Amino acid sequence: MMDRRLGRPSRALLLLTCFAVGCAQMKGIPERYLALRDSELEYYREVATEVDFPVHVETFEDDPLAGSEAPLRITNPERREIRDITLSEAIHAALASSEIIRDQGSFFSPNNTILRNTVNVPSVYDPALSETGVLFGNRGVEAALADFDAQLTSSLTWSRNEQVQNNLFTSGGLRPGETLAEEGAQFQTRVQKTLANGGILAVQHDVNYSGNNVPSRLFPSVFTGQLSTEYRQPLLAGHGLEYTRIAGPISQAIRGVVGVNQGVVISRINTSISIADFQLAARNLLKDVEDAYWNLALAYRTWDAEVVSRDAALGTWRTLRADLEAGRRSITDEAQAQETYFDARARAESALAELYSTEGRLRRLLGLPPGDGTILRPIDTPTTAEIVPNWEISLAEALTNRVELRRQKWQLKSFELSLQAARSVARPRFDFVSSYQVNMFGDQLFGSMDNDSGATTQGLNSAYETLTQGDQTGWTLGFEFFVPIGLRLAKTQVRNQELQVAKARAALAAQELEVSHELAEAFRRLDRSYRTARTNYNRREAARKRLSATRASYDAGRQETTVDLLLRAQTAVAQAEVAYFRSLIEYNQAIAEVHYRKGTLLMQNNVQLAEGGWDPQAYTLALRRAWARTHAFEADPLLHSTPEPFETGETPEMMPFTPTDAMQPNIDDLLAPLPPEVGPIPEEDFQLEVPSPNGPAPLAPAPDVLPEALPEESQEELINWSLPAPSAEGEQHERLFAEPSPFRVQTK
Repeated sequence: MMDRRLGRPSRALLLLTCFAVGCAQMKGIPERYLALRDSELEYYREVATEVDFPVHVETFEDDPLAGSEAPLRITNPERREIRDITLSEAIHAALASSEIIRDQGSFFSPNNTILRNTVNVPSVYDPALSETGVLFGNRGVEAALADFDAQLTSSLTWSRNEQVQNNLFTSGGLRPGETLAEEGAQFQTRVQKTLANGGILAVQHDVNYSGNNVPSRLFPSVFTGQLSTEYRQPLLAGHGLEYTRIAGPISQAIRGVVGVNQGVVISRINTSISIADFQLAARNLLKDVEDAYWNLALAYRTWDAEVVSRDAALGTWRTLRADLEAGRRSITDEAQAQETYFDARARAESALAELYSTEGRLRRLLGLPPGDGTILRPIDTPTTAEIVPNWEISLAEALTNRVELRRQKWQLKSFELSLQAARSVARPRFDFVSSYQVNMFGDQLFGSMDNDSGATTQGLNSAYETLTQGDQTGWTLGFEFFVPIGLRLAKTQVRNQELQVAKARAALAAQELEVSHELAEAFRRLDRSYRTARTNYNRREAARKRLSATRASYDAGRQETTVDLLLRAQTAVAQAEVAYFRSLIEYNQAIAEVHYRKGTLLMQNNVQLAEGGWDPQAYTLALRRAWARTHAFEADPLLHSTPEPFETGETPEMMPFTPTDAMQPNIDDLLAPLPPEVGPIPEEDFQLEVPSPNGPAPLAPAPDVLPEALPEESQEELINWSLPAPSAEGEQHERLFAEPSPFRVQTK
């Protein structure tokens, strides 16, 4: 009975013991202890690896998914509260909620960085992460400055040993067979400081205690030691302030490899590069938000135009249905009107689905949940003023403000400085070494010379008294030389840095050429979208005029005006409406594209980058350091202690240019004549339209909702069932946007 109550941990221990020493050696253990049932094998896994889930619950103060509702879909077109939003509000919301910066290109992609690689996803933490890096080759400024921190090393050990002596001559007077009893203690303290010029200054204090029973000793126990100072200064490789600032102290080599990019200057450049990367991510986010904003405005416009086309086709179908019942129309005309209605309806449903999708993409960029009971609606008026940028000025701005060029210039500067340090290392190691010490000796560690034991005439009762007298000194002075024959590794490093510099310069030239081509393409898109918008405006006006004339002719009963012509005219109006609004939105996006390629997009939207707030104690410490430096002694004018600056906090001046006659816009070309086949149009009517600043009206519900599969009924029942109820007299579709304002020309 006692054997069966053996606990599970005890049985598991027996089994582990069997594995360790072999079951053959456990013959004395009863078999009933080893015969474990299958239900007790849960202590051991049958597989080495499996899919596990971390036990981690994270709570967020402002959870974006708290209270999230189902997203809008065309299958449930519920009416939600309209949330009007301006472009500046959208940009502010996106930047305020983007601790992790999103981008439009990777959304809904298997390679979405936010879902697959959060370590490399851009965020507001990246500059601080770079500033606090500690790994070799990726150190921040604080880690680089840590090379110059004073290093304190201290140790204190005790020892005792007893050994029988076998020789009279080596035992110090002890007879053979007697025991030599020794005891000792060692105390060592060293403070070492690396200086900015690469030198190493150290102060060390050693105290050694030894005592034994040897009769020939002056004192049975004695304290010895010294207080010493050492100084080592590189004279060739790794010499000077410049090298130390660039590469760090030469003594920080790892396995014989001297890193030439570990200094404070290179670390600060790395921080500047990380700031440039963050600015790139913020700029791209702003461009995505602006594009998504105008795409949503276009989606509203497209849906509005398609709904108008659907309602017009529905009205025509109703009229032809009534004429068919009265015997005035053929079934062919009625069937064509029915087909046109369902085609227009399908386009309206697709436009509504695209509107919901575009609104969801904008929500994602703004950091909003998929649904919150509202629907976003842009209310900013797209500009219709023609922007005529100057090429020379724009190119100079692009070469000055593009973040990619600034980042590459930082990279080039880093390689140039590393090359300078590598050339210093490609020389023999020749160091000046020196030391000076004051020795100590005494029967006791502390005491007074007045209480001398009388064993000597110098008075050696106190070890520290001897140290303070300074009579026992020593010094060393010399040089150390070390060189690998051939300096193959150092010269290879120099060649590598030379190639890095050459590649960086070539890449910078290629980037500047690439920027010029991008800016030229942005100019072409700006010009094309503006011209296309003007042409599509006239196309829309011509389509409206055609529809009006066709409708009048059809109502008058003229034979040459068929139902087909009327339906085509209605469809053409919708297509022209959508084409015009698309080209108008493309024009506004092209304006943003020009600023994007010039590097002035953040500036254009009043977005500035600034460092976050410090801890309150950090401001106090910075003030103390500023006061300390203010009241410090002036350095020798001949001492080169401050390097020449190679960065500035101000934007450099733009490239000089000389305006020419070719740079001035030709006003006569701004209003180009229409093609002859369109016909003359008065100049005052040759204008683009923009929405009213009052904003669009609320969303209008669909007039009817049909199921996906129509019931199997007769043609007569299908038609009667499909036709919606006639609208009230005078009822019109509620337009999303007001009528346009005149087009204007503006030169920037």
